[in-house]
Amino acid sequence: MECEGEPNKDNAEFSTAGPLQLWSQWQLLDSILPTGGFAHSFGLEAAMQSRLVVSSEDLKTYIIHTLENTGSLLLPFVYSATISPNTQSWHNLDKTLNATLTNEIARKASISQGSALMRVAASVFTEIPCLKTMRASALSGGVCFHHAPVFGLVCGLLGFDAETTQRAYMFITMRDVVSAATRLNLVGPLGAAVLQHHVGPVAESLSIKWMNRGVEEACQTCPLLDTIQGCHGYLFSRLFCS
Repeated sequence: MECEGEPNKDNAEFSTAGPLQLWSQWQLLDSILPTGGFAHSFGLEAAMQSRLVVSSEDLKTYIIHTLENTGSLLLPFVYSATISPNTQSWHNLDKTLNATLTNEIARKASISQGSALMRVAASVFTEIPCLKTMRASALSGGVCFHHAPVFGLVCGLLGFDAETTQRAYMFITMRDVVSAATRLNLVGPLGAAVLQHHVGPVAESLSIKWMNRGVEEACQTCPLLDTIQGCHGYLFSRLFCS
């Protein structure tokens, strides 16, 4: 089965350029969407307990390095899924990313968030019926539902352009790390908002640096963060899943 990203033609009100689609696009990026992103700290909890992050400046540096890793390793998968939102492309990208991730904690987090996103998208965005069909066929086996390809796939089907999709992926990564920092009491709510605003220009420059690349260019740029996140499962007490 192939899904070329066409919306449901039975819904006359839904248009790839219409205002109703914008509401769906905004909802996809809303933090209230139950995709499980706030259950993960992207290794920040382990970094805090290992004393890698002890100050506000350390936190800002950690967030920037996390965004660098996200851009270099995951944006190629988001981009490739967005420009080719069909079943075969998604399956291939999912298998490639599963083989690429060497951090078991990160792999489990990616699968957990991707599975939740696909389940929610198939249930919420009913104007795109192929989402439910693609999910049902993938559940039979062979697909891990990694988050980056699923996010790109859903964005592509919702009519996002490739560059907006990649910026959106960087944004939700930054948002979720900052949220984790707040719950770990590394920064207060107002300070978190200020920090996110200050990191925004850096996130934009990193997005430009890494966007529109094929999966053959995916790489790790901050291996220390990957190593720290891999230690999350050894923490005696922990608030987050990763």
